[in-house]
Amino acid sequence: MIMLRTAPLFLLALALTACVTINVYFPAVAAEQAADRIIQDVWGREQSPPPEAGEPQSRLTDDHATPLAVRVLNALVPTAAAASPDLDISSPAIRQLTASMEARHSQLQPHYQSGAIGLTRDGQITVRDQSAVPLADRNRLRQLVSDENADRQNLYRQIAVANGHPEWESDIRQTFAERWVANARSGWYYQDRQGNWQQK
Repeated sequence: MIMLRTAPLFLLALALTACVTINVYFPAVAAEQAADRIIQDVWGREQSPPPEAGEPQSRLTDDHATPLAVRVLNALVPTAAAASPDLDISSPAIRQLTASMEARHSQLQPHYQSGAIGLTRDGQITVRDQSAVPLADRNRLRQLVSDENADRQNLYRQIAVANGHPEWESDIRQTFAERWVANARSGWYYQDRQGNWQQK
């Protein structure tokens, strides 16, 4: 009888602990804001429109999809949600990578527009249609794509390391993958979650 009465309390305590861990573990909203700032630096602020209405949002921040119990627990533990730190994106390594990507963007931009390259679902870019590029320029484009992907990969790692959580790298990569698409200009190609090409 006593065990039956304490079981719900134990489950509630366990749920509270899980909720606190999720809120403190990976600051999804801060990661989205950091990604948007970096993307705007790389692509140019005037070239990065705000996310359009109806555009898919991160499943981590959609309150309507959050179960009622989790929302109640979040309300009961406001300090854990408030304690979510902003991500530090000011380290010298991150600034250097951002500057490198910004310098390269002017060479990549025409290829985004032509559809020759597209944004992949894993936060990188790839040559999508090499026939949109003159034969003489294809090797140069492949090198630009390779350099961009190396910088992006290193950027995700450096953000995780700069914030003292190397294990966040895959979460940061996924957040960036979503925000690259959200900030992409009309006409650019991107892969959906199934890997199919779509055009904004």
